[in-house]
Amino acid sequence: MEENVETKDPIVEEPKVGALENSILGDIKSMLGPTYDDESFDTDIIIYINSTFTILRQLGVGPKDGYRIKDKNNIWSEFVKDTEGLDAVKTYIYLKVKLVFDPPLNASLVEAFNTQVKELEWRLNVSVESDPIGGENNE
Repeated sequence: MEENVETKDPIVEEPKVGALENSILGDIKSMLGPTYDDESFDTDIIIYINSTFTILRQLGVGPKDGYRIKDKNNIWSEFVKDTEGLDAVKTYIYLKVKLVFDPPLNASLVEAFNTQVKELEWRLNVSVESDPIGGENNE
C-alpha cells in the first residue's frame, strides 16, 4: 500500500520559527485567508495593520513612539519584547483588520467581532497598567 503524502513548497511557505520571529503580515494574512505568497492584497492589509498599530500605541501597547510595518519582513519581536500578551495583540489586529478588509455579512458576527475587540481593548489596557506589553520596546 502506498501512502500519499502531500508536501508543500518550502519557497512559498513562511518559515515557522518562534512566535516572535514570525512575519506580522504573514500571520495576519494566514488568519484572514490569503496565502503567504499571494501579494494581491498586501498593500490594503498593511494599511489596516498599521492603523491598528496606531490604536495599540494609544492603548499603551508596543513602542511608545509607535510602530509600522512595510512588508512581510517585519516580525513581532520588532513590536514586542516577549510573548506575554502577544496572542491578544495578534487577535486584536486580526479582528480590526477583518472588520475593514473582509467584514462578515451576518450582523450578529459583526457584533460578536466588535464585542471581542472591545474586550481585548479593555484587557490590553489593564495589562499595560500593570505591566506594559512590549517590555523594553515600550520604553
